[in-house]
Amino acid sequence: MLELKGRTKTAAIEPIEGFTLLDLALKADVDWQFSCSRGTCARCRCLIEEGGDLLGEITDSEWDRLEPEEFDQGYRLGCQATVKSMDGRIVAINKPYF
Repeated sequence: MLELKGRTKTAAIEPIEGFTLLDLALKADVDWQFSCSRGTCARCRCLIEEGGDLLGEITDSEWDRLEPEEFDQGYRLGCQATVKSMDGRIVAINKPYF
């Protein structure tokens, strides 16, 4: 199960392997903030509260845009973080900088 929390809407959906968190939020009509969809604006930044190990590796775009301590705290970019396994629960909250 994947729980996505936007500004005012939360959705619990079945994750789809290979899809990004942003793709799935848009598919579920969650009010997830984003702009570029390429990993440069960080508007889709999110906090992974649970299931970070079920997501793909941190991308080069994420390394370029986020600080090391943000990764330690559980932050990822929604447009870059892909579902790699559906064997567990993922909880992601959209937390843009602005």
